[in-house]
Amino acid sequence: MSLEIYEKARKLGQKSYKKEISQGKYPYLPVLEDIVDKDSIASDVSLGLVDIPLDRVIGTSNAGRTQAFAANFMPLMDAKSEFGSKWSNLCDAHLDEGIRDAIKVYEYLNYYYVVEGNKRVSVLKYFEADSIPAFVTRKVPKLTDDEEIKIYYEFMDFNRKTGVNFIWFSHEGGYKRLMDQVRINKKHGGELDSIPTISAVSSGKDSADGTGVALRAESSKIWSEDTILELKAAYRRFAKAFKLKGGDSLSRMTTGDAFIVFVELKSFDAVCEMSIEEIEVEITAMWQEFLVVNDEYLVEVSLDPPEEAKKNVLTQLAHSLAPNYSASKPLKVAFIFGSDPTQSDWLYAHELGRNHIKEVFGDKIVTLKITTASTEPDLIAAMEDLIETQHVEVIFTTTTRMVSASLKCAIKYPNVKILNCSLNTSHRYIRTYYARLYEAKFLSGMVAGALTETDKIGYIADYPIVGVTANINAFALGAKMVNPRAKVFLKWTTLKGNSKMENIYKELYNEGIDYLSDKDMITPNKASRKFGMYKLTEGEPINVIMTAYNWGKLYEKLINIIMEGKWGSTDAGDVSKPINYWWGFSADVVDLIISDKVPIDTRRLVNIFKGLIIEDRFSPFEGEVITQEGKRVNTEGERVDTDAIIKMNWLAENVVGEIPDLDQLSEKARPIVEMRGVHKETVNDDEGSSVEDEDTGSGGC
Repeated sequence: MSLEIYEKARKLGQKSYKKEISQGKYPYLPVLEDIVDKDSIASDVSLGLVDIPLDRVIGTSNAGRTQAFAANFMPLMDAKSEFGSKWSNLCDAHLDEGIRDAIKVYEYLNYYYVVEGNKRVSVLKYFEADSIPAFVTRKVPKLTDDEEIKIYYEFMDFNRKTGVNFIWFSHEGGYKRLMDQVRINKKHGGELDSIPTISAVSSGKDSADGTGVALRAESSKIWSEDTILELKAAYRRFAKAFKLKGGDSLSRMTTGDAFIVFVELKSFDAVCEMSIEEIEVEITAMWQEFLVVNDEYLVEVSLDPPEEAKKNVLTQLAHSLAPNYSASKPLKVAFIFGSDPTQSDWLYAHELGRNHIKEVFGDKIVTLKITTASTEPDLIAAMEDLIETQHVEVIFTTTTRMVSASLKCAIKYPNVKILNCSLNTSHRYIRTYYARLYEAKFLSGMVAGALTETDKIGYIADYPIVGVTANINAFALGAKMVNPRAKVFLKWTTLKGNSKMENIYKELYNEGIDYLSDKDMITPNKASRKFGMYKLTEGEPINVIMTAYNWGKLYEKLINIIMEGKWGSTDAGDVSKPINYWWGFSADVVDLIISDKVPIDTRRLVNIFKGLIIEDRFSPFEGEVITQEGKRVNTEGERVDTDAIIKMNWLAENVVGEIPDLDQLSEKARPIVEMRGVHKETVNDDEGSSVEDEDTGSGGC
């Protein structure tokens, strides 16, 4: 019996060997000695006896036995050889009582390389076992800027806190996302109410965390054994279902990447209750979402509305098949605000946009609004009611914190068009929209630079998120263009201790700031002249210019796309990608209101540059741009590209201030910044994007 099994295993090995050879790859087991440079290792850390996942066991520690196995760990030697005989005996032992003896391995970057026990691994891999006990020595690499190394350091911290070693993510932040999901779902364990004191033992060597102290793994766990078992079982069911549905074809994502997307959409508690069959159904429903992750979060950015002239046979056919909306059959559109728009400048601007489309489309449209749903369950329930009871066809969710609820409903109701107001959010089932406010901020900065008598201009911002950073830099570059001496003093309202705005205003005034860029819109129930850009005085401010969102124009153009049957055809270049409508001056989505207190020549200059921006003959981020650190991010004759503007995480050289770290922020600010915050490890780091929330109170400042 075991000889027959050996021959089957050997055929699998030969098949793997031929495949690797045909692709020009090494056909045998990878050898750790050939992979790791000793100088790149910070330390060796003994993890003791650990149950390790077999799918992470990929090679051998030295070249001694490597050519006895194909790259898939299946045997290549003749069945009559001594090797074949020993493999067959191990097979018999496994069938009789199971292989129980632990192997010895090195772990490097969450892969395992066998020191002793290659044949045991081979036999268990043939029988598709999940794990094997092993004495593990971890080879800890020196910390570098290499993304894989940084992910591995995240994994080591996660592994120390949880004991879990079977999940790997291909992007930074995955382990934190998983821990967050387990923490907020209490039914299947969540985190322990209290964490035992970590026991430290002097090791005499560098430990995994670089402290020279070895941490006893069992003393620092944040999850109970029940939580770990629930996670392991759920992950295994998901991995099998994902493979059955073709997950192996997505070469640029791990099963862990797919699992965290699935858990965030369904919740950890729900996934723990699902069977493999139920998971398969859900994977099918959200398959496009996995394709987005596999394509490395690429987003199709639509910078302008589709031109009427660009019509072809397909678009004309789509237009002819589009519903003929009328008073008897209006398009039903809902807006989700989450709270009373009169209490928020951000939401009030969107409410004005809703009223605009009511006037434009008349009885061809019916609009509804929800102002009471604040939590995700409430948001989902509200959208489900709108769809199932009110038969709403289009839903606009107006803050980034509503992304998750929007996505869950979009997957459940694929025929409903759901759009979320956020920037660079990579989800295939919803579309996102935003305004290029930085164009208007640049012109506002020009006015401030021209008017200042102290060369000190203030700028108040709320959340350190990348879209806001682009607005700050555009304002600073505008001021610098007309006044090379101008400095922009940046203040954040969300820092710890910044509870009173009056203190910030007083501090700026005492520093000699004479003009200040503040929030972009008034709040109806909080009358104040402190909005837009104004002259800062001891008394009432003197308003000179206001940057404005014109959401009504954006909503009008999006509704036209839907009514004309262009949804999914001419409204973006590649409908297989997530679509973000990011429109500006050229679409009338942003504008400027200039006071007559601004000199006529300055107003003329602003209008000239506004025209150049509309005609795409000039960009605020054009020509040489220098950061605070003196690094050049752009040169003369070039423009900073769209993606780099969206993900901007640096400040211009004439900005006085800094992008705060997460631990400098108030508790209220942290969830928003964790979702879309600036990551500033390096100047060219591309993480993060813009976000607005009704709680920011400052729109796009």
